[in-house]
Amino acid sequence: MGATIGLGCIGEAALASASTSTDGAAGEMTAEIAIMNRQAIALAADSAATVELPREHTQSHERKIFTSAHKVFALSKYHPVGIMVYGRADLLQVPWEVIVKMYRRRLGPRSFDTVEEYAKDFLGFLENANPLFPDAEQTKHVYGMARSFFEQVIRDEITEEAEVVAAEQGEITRIEHRKITSRVIRTRQRELAKAAMAPGLPDTHVEDIVKEYGDILNEAIEEVFERASLSKASRGHLRTIGASIMSKDIWPLDVSGVVIGGFGEAEYFPALWSCDIAGLACNRLKCKTQLSDQTTHSKQAGIYAFAQQEMVHAFLYGADPSLRRFMDLHLSHVFEEYPSTVVDALEGLDEEERTRLLRVLTKSGASLLEFFRKTVDDRVQEQHAAPIIRVVAVLPKDELAIMAETLVNLTSFKRKVSMESETVGGPIDVALITKGDGLIWVKRKHYFDATLNPQFFANYYREAYDGQQEATGSDL
Repeated sequence: MGATIGLGCIGEAALASASTSTDGAAGEMTAEIAIMNRQAIALAADSAATVELPREHTQSHERKIFTSAHKVFALSKYHPVGIMVYGRADLLQVPWEVIVKMYRRRLGPRSFDTVEEYAKDFLGFLENANPLFPDAEQTKHVYGMARSFFEQVIRDEITEEAEVVAAEQGEITRIEHRKITSRVIRTRQRELAKAAMAPGLPDTHVEDIVKEYGDILNEAIEEVFERASLSKASRGHLRTIGASIMSKDIWPLDVSGVVIGGFGEAEYFPALWSCDIAGLACNRLKCKTQLSDQTTHSKQAGIYAFAQQEMVHAFLYGADPSLRRFMDLHLSHVFEEYPSTVVDALEGLDEEERTRLLRVLTKSGASLLEFFRKTVDDRVQEQHAAPIIRVVAVLPKDELAIMAETLVNLTSFKRKVSMESETVGGPIDVALITKGDGLIWVKRKHYFDATLNPQFFANYYREAYDGQQEATGSDL
């Protein structure tokens, strides 16, 4: 029986973790789950949102956690497609809730054959929604990203190297400091020049950003390196670096994640798609597809976790991922060191025999370690994950929704009974999407009393009704 267990993430480790906002970062950590079989797909998300604002006259931030954020939405009022967002709560200072609802209005009754086509249309909307993301905000975004990278990566590296030299010599001259500065900047520029472009961006994007935002990049350079004596070449390298972090396939930790799931017109089984979005410059979106999957006749179920996923991982695989990583790292160290320990314990070996034996033992150790890893993975799959997936494949629709909610609750409960920040919590929104019934809210919080606001629901459904009439030409 086919199955998928997906553990989505916010992106691979980047060269820097930098806020995309100069006025304060509004971000969120969350737990989100998508579970699908051939009948339906369930989407579930908590309501916690973490807001960080800078303290006045300091480099530190204050954190506030709210438990009323909306992260699951209907992508269309007419068709069975939903969307979840995680990571940063906004894109260029525009909340994702505003973006999704603006797109939904523009989409209207239009439909697409596949979920992936919905996703591509949504990304196209982001690149062409100039009133939402005007040039001034894109400029501010480039400035924030560049300045953060200059501060948190390049300047810190220069400082560390300078402190080492000063400790060795007792002091450091301005000439030596300038040499260190030039070397660090040049090294970073060369590393970024070798990096691949982010998917979908043209090869000229670095040059385009330097041309469009050169003045603001110069401003960021002056703000960060005001006391440094930079050469003309170093300033040029820094401008290229600032443009490269907006263009290359490297990702900050505070990207936004977007998950779209449901049914396209030509899809009889549910599909799921997700991507990371890092920002917008020159009206081009820096984004990267992380997941594109679908249940089929042979692949009958899938469980997918996004953002904070350790409890879901433990539930599916029987162990916390941090424990698995620790064990793997420790075993790797043991297998690397053991050949030398054995060879050193043997007496009477000449240097050639020692070298040959060390090579044989090292190769055997690597093979044994790989065999051990595969054996454990097969056991985990057979004894833990596969039985759960087999049940998910035949779960009724209501049970699918309950399971998605429960997995989010697991992460929330772990945060509550540990010393970790409760970055997952609040009411859990659960949506169930089927081909025939569309998106059904199993649980949905409102910031108002529904009984006191009947006009909200009347307007919501009247808009959909009017749009459907326009699309079909019907007076019914």
